[in-house]
Amino acid sequence: MTAITPLSELRENIDKIDQQILELINQRASCAMEVAKTKIALGEEGTFYRPDRESLVLRRIKDLNPGPLPDQTAVRFFRELMSSCLALEKPLDVAYLGPEGTFTQQAVLKHFGNAVKAVPVTTINDIFSAVENGSCQFGVVPVENSTEGVISYTFDRFLASPLYICGEVEIQIHQNLMGLVNDKANIKEIFSHQQSLAQCRKWLEKSFPHVKLTAVSSNAEAARLASISPNTAAIAGRPAAELYHLDIFEKNIEDEPNNTTRFIIIGKQISTSTGSDKTSLVVSTGNQPGALYKILEPFARYGIGMLHIESRPSRQGLWEYVFFIDIEGHGEDEQVANALEILKGNVSMLKLLGSYPKAVL
Repeated sequence: MTAITPLSELRENIDKIDQQILELINQRASCAMEVAKTKIALGEEGTFYRPDRESLVLRRIKDLNPGPLPDQTAVRFFRELMSSCLALEKPLDVAYLGPEGTFTQQAVLKHFGNAVKAVPVTTINDIFSAVENGSCQFGVVPVENSTEGVISYTFDRFLASPLYICGEVEIQIHQNLMGLVNDKANIKEIFSHQQSLAQCRKWLEKSFPHVKLTAVSSNAEAARLASISPNTAAIAGRPAAELYHLDIFEKNIEDEPNNTTRFIIIGKQISTSTGSDKTSLVVSTGNQPGALYKILEPFARYGIGMLHIESRPSRQGLWEYVFFIDIEGHGEDEQVANALEILKGNVSMLKLLGSYPKAVL
């Protein structure tokens, strides 16, 4: 029979390990502060955050993790550690689509950790503007949802912006019905963002076919309205329910169980190659025969995977379109660089939106 280790001995071991972990964490923090001093001495200005460097570190942690902790937990721990160390070097301001409690705020905290200063703004345009004018170093904007497709305004705003895509983060979206009513039968109106209403369309038709559905600027705003308006409810994420002290009546009411929204990180930095990257670009061909072929052929020639292509009206002429494209690889990679050089000769306009690390978990 295997001997059982006394509980007191196990707890003593845990205490010793905790002390060692704490010492190592603070050693890392001290090293991070030395990094900041070196960067300043070398004349480096602006933010010390490097999305490519962070991605490499987190992938290394994922590859080194032996368990029993799952990779997601290990990565989350180190992301928070890196976030806190970065805050010691230089605080980071990140703009997001507010108010507090939105899915965009969740994306900020997942990507940057809780030690950043998350700055809520009112619109996607305000996020771009905050980064362009330097009041925030980075911004997080939604770009597409697995159920409802692309967020068109985000794409359109890139046409006139000098910013780059520096990274990406994906959030699994769980929608919840919440409010303060004593009985769900008393609900006369449901507030939510139009994307969330669309993501729950079938459930709403079945559960509340005669209730008024009102689209508002964000899910957090929906929760706020439900907290002050009699006989109403909101569809939003759990953080919004906690923020406005609402009861959750129904959980996970989204029509698609794998409902996921992709967010992109915008900033003034150009990320270097990490070996696991995406490149985003926008091109215009004008109204000419074989236009789509001329876009696709260079990527096919060099064996480059195309991840996404989306057409939008160019607003420059009738029936003229621009194409937003995501491809595998980094603009510095030889094959990608060769394909882009050929593409440049096939189109009337090519704008590189950024090469950046793929999302880590």
